[in-house]
Amino acid sequence: NKSRRIAFSTSSLLKVAPSSEERNIIHELFLSTLDPKTISFQSRILPPKAVWMEDTKLKSLDICHPQERNVFNRIFGGFLMRKAYELAWATACSFGGSRPYVVTVDDIMFQKPVEVGSLLFLSSQVCFTQDHYIQVRVHSEVSSLDSREHMTTNVFHFTFMSEKEVPLIFPKTYGESMLYLDGQRHFKSMSTPVTLKKDYPVEP
Repeated sequence: NKSRRIAFSTSSLLKVAPSSEERNIIHELFLSTLDPKTISFQSRILPPKAVWMEDTKLKSLDICHPQERNVFNRIFGGFLMRKAYELAWATACSFGGSRPYVVTVDDIMFQKPVEVGSLLFLSSQVCFTQDHYIQVRVHSEVSSLDSREHMTTNVFHFTFMSEKEVPLIFPKTYGESMLYLDGQRHFKSMSTPVTLKKDYPVEP
């Protein structure tokens, strides 16, 4: 896990440019959204069975109450993980149109502690799709009532599988293109593909 964290950190799109292969992917996505009726880079249309990335967002707000604190008098990490997972699941459910099943939860690093009484803002969006898979990114930030500054505490990555094939995701801006590539990297880091079984026994 340590080696994997170092590899992701050193190749982060926030530090280095995309590879030549990734640049070609983004350019092909861009060309596939150009309106053939016009000769303009600004006229964009969606291909069939596709969704703009900006239309997949969901947001939530939680107040960090004292009952969610840990022994260090900070908000328990499990509470943050549960809230992020619930929002990611709702995003995948709304996007895929069916009940999604979680396949992979990416390695979670807590960048900053969350104080009791803070406002927890969660922003979720689909950043990559392939066949039945949905890659969801959840950005977590807190706002202190004293300073009123927003600070990023976590970025969560979840891979879900839908019961039916999901639409393709297309970025519009350069920033969304970087989110797309980042989501693709996290998706490809999944060890083995998962097959959805519908005839499994369910305990009462």
